[in-house]
Amino acid sequence: MVSSRKPTDGLPSAKEGEVVYPDSDGLPMSDNTEQFEWIVLLHGNIDRIRPDFVGGDLLWYPVEGRPDIRVAPDVLVCPGRPKGRRGSYIQHREEGVPPKVVIEVLSPGNTAAEMTRKGFFYQQYGVDEFILVDPDTQDGTAYVRNERGNYAPVATLDGWTSPFLGIRFAREDGRLMVYRPDGTRFKSLGDLEDQAAAAEQAAAAAERAAAAAEQAAAAADQRAERFAAKLRELGIDPDAVEP
Repeated sequence: MVSSRKPTDGLPSAKEGEVVYPDSDGLPMSDNTEQFEWIVLLHGNIDRIRPDFVGGDLLWYPVEGRPDIRVAPDVLVCPGRPKGRRGSYIQHREEGVPPKVVIEVLSPGNTAAEMTRKGFFYQQYGVDEFILVDPDTQDGTAYVRNERGNYAPVATLDGWTSPFLGIRFAREDGRLMVYRPDGTRFKSLGDLEDQAAAAEQAAAAAERAAAAAEQAAAAADQRAERFAAKLRELGIDPDAVEP
């Protein structure tokens, strides 16, 4: 989210000659639960399928020495940069690599003017794909840099595939879904918990079945041993008896 403060507002004091790049602009991550869930869904799944650094609601500083030039995309993907903890994404400390893709999840508080400013910002500072997701309409749009270096808009996310990420958006039963390059649907935290619970239940059932089979085998061995003992009492060698 682009801060509406003046460039110097909220910046901590620094020693002479030292440039400070704050880790926070004091703005909230999201305005409502649905926006937050979308941010978590996109960030978590993209982070799993990409080897690159994927940040969420992280301040990005594209210009060295200019901490006033900054923005905090809801999700940003930085190709070739290693995963790991960062307080902010300071581009000149990341071999000058800008985010390749940024995603913004709209909230009722966002305005068209704000999104336009962000679009110009992302286009100016090297982002090749700017994706907008609108939870209210269960749709969105995207802007992809063309051969002239300008953004070309995508009318709808329904049926669109990100050229860089390979993820596909599709509306199904009025809901916007996102799919990985292998065709599997993005999973929410709830989905993952359900999947883990189902796997745990299946493992427990397999363990019970294995225990029951072991008990049945032990019981069969005991019956065989009792039968062999009876044969020996009768003077019959159980090993000589054909099965």
